[in-house]
Amino acid sequence: MRHAKRRNKLNRFSTWRKATLISLAKNILIYGGIKTTITRAKVSKPLVEKLISLAKSNTLAAKREAFKILGEHKLVSKLFSEIGPLFAKRESGFTRVISLGKRRGDDADVVIFELTERKPKEVKKAKKGKEVKVAEGTSKQEESPKEAEVKKHEAAPAVKEKHPAANKPAKKFLGGLKNIFKKERDSL
Repeated sequence: MRHAKRRNKLNRFSTWRKATLISLAKNILIYGGIKTTITRAKVSKPLVEKLISLAKSNTLAAKREAFKILGEHKLVSKLFSEIGPLFAKRESGFTRVISLGKRRGDDADVVIFELTERKPKEVKKAKKGKEVKVAEGTSKQEESPKEAEVKKHEAAPAVKEKHPAANKPAKKFLGGLKNIFKKERDSL
């Protein structure tokens, strides 16, 4: 009898189910959030929370345990160096599920499954006042993109654009007989 053996099998064999859960866990650790079905998110949530709990302890045994699950050294090092410290003050609640509605094809409930804490994205900005050497040997100050765009429009003379049909070559024998026999790639 199957007493007390309740689990969501995800309509897969045991090895396929395990591979699906590991794949979901890897993707959420890499990207910080993924779009999936609510059932998959609920089933993979304990695995992701377990991995983050291991990352908080930051011991060799915990790293080996995480490697047993993930199987990638780079991902384990990212988990312990970047993701673990983000959740140092939290005891639980490392992930959240945000509903998006129904999927059009099969009417499945789609959700965003993401980490609650994220590392802020670094925005690279161009440094103002940075000197750039020009080919003539003189130095020139770098301009912001907007200033360069304005100067480009002021300096460029107005050029009349030709109609696209004017650039086409004249049609060949029987209006291009070759085109009739071309293989159509997108028939649908």
